[in-house]
Amino acid sequence: MEYSPRYRLFPSTEQRESLDWTRNIVRQLYNHALHEFNQIPEDDGTLRQRVWQIRDTLPQLKQQWTGLKQVYSTVLQKAVERIRTNINNLGKLKSKGYNVGSLNWKAPREYRSFTYRQSGFELDKKSGPRNRAILRLKKVRGETLEIPIRLHRDLPEHDAIKEVTVKKEHTGAWYASFCISTEEPEKPEVKGIDAEDTVGLDLGVLNFIHDSDGRSIGRLDLSDERERLEREQRSLSRKHYESNNWEKQRRRVAEVHARMSNKKHDYKHKLAHFYATEYDVVFVEDLNVKSMLESDGNARNKAEVGWSEFRAILEHHCDKHGTHYVEVNPRGTTKECASCGVETTKRLWVREHSCPSCGFELDRDWNAALNVELRGLEKLGVGHSKATPVETATAVDSFSVSARRVVEAGSSCLKEAAKAAE
Repeated sequence: MEYSPRYRLFPSTEQRESLDWTRNIVRQLYNHALHEFNQIPEDDGTLRQRVWQIRDTLPQLKQQWTGLKQVYSTVLQKAVERIRTNINNLGKLKSKGYNVGSLNWKAPREYRSFTYRQSGFELDKKSGPRNRAILRLKKVRGETLEIPIRLHRDLPEHDAIKEVTVKKEHTGAWYASFCISTEEPEKPEVKGIDAEDTVGLDLGVLNFIHDSDGRSIGRLDLSDERERLEREQRSLSRKHYESNNWEKQRRRVAEVHARMSNKKHDYKHKLAHFYATEYDVVFVEDLNVKSMLESDGNARNKAEVGWSEFRAILEHHCDKHGTHYVEVNPRGTTKECASCGVETTKRLWVREHSCPSCGFELDRDWNAALNVELRGLEKLGVGHSKATPVETATAVDSFSVSARRVVEAGSSCLKEAAKAAE
């Protein structure tokens, strides 16, 4: 499997200028290669062959474009191959129902990274204080740069690093992403999985997650950051476009956006890491987020929660730690009783589940999480062994409707509705 941890770079002023110069040269090469690619007929080979046809002209292009000689060769090759990657990504979006167009030329503000492949970089972990190192990049404006880097997490040996992508964020900060290739750990066999080592996750809006073990995890509070973002954006709207004051204020807005994004990413990664390391199987709802965002009501909260992003992060952590990740059909998980299977229609403001058939009462989201787990166990083929406490109602006389509640040990695999008394 492959993953790309990101680390902060601390280049000097001169190094920033060299990095920006290299980034701009790579951007111009990408635009030139895209122009040449559009001139090649589609029937003249496959997508890969047409891109390689342009890549093979780089040695001749260096004779005319002297600036390319000051950039490492694999960086230039990767810039040309980026056309193929972008076209494939557009194809994936189109297959999911999105309206996509064609590739366009990149403006300086839109093209913000360049990539070293296999060689051209070196990470010196022995230089600098604790949690600091030196990243050496060859042929950046014709010279080798030694840039300080902060290692907030461990990195494997150089042989496991396939690529290094150097990127400039909208805030002006530089980062290095290391593409690491490792062997994917083996996942436990399905036959040997105990139902006690599985968990079902119900993704909500009021609460971020409610799992089948009763944990209710609230949403991340970003109200202060949102208020500051509104103030900074109002100030940006009053600046003259592309003036020096406008550029300074734009960076302030970008810093607020980056802070909010970092908090949300950190929150989701920590939750995903917990569930991936705590359980052998994680069941989650296969939500159609696109249609949910297009529906009326509460669209801002739905978009801010980021269900699709969290599921992608959770799947990544499950693959990384050898945990099964299973998506189940979410239809009816809120209405269906986790004890007897009877469906009960509930308004959105009703936060408690109370089954009229078996008397099972539980928090609405907890009941949905139990149903997610039950469907996942059935889909995976794992035997049900978890016991669900069931609260039943029994009559105390023949003429009144009074009843007494009795807590009994029920089974979560019971899915037949109770028959009405004749």
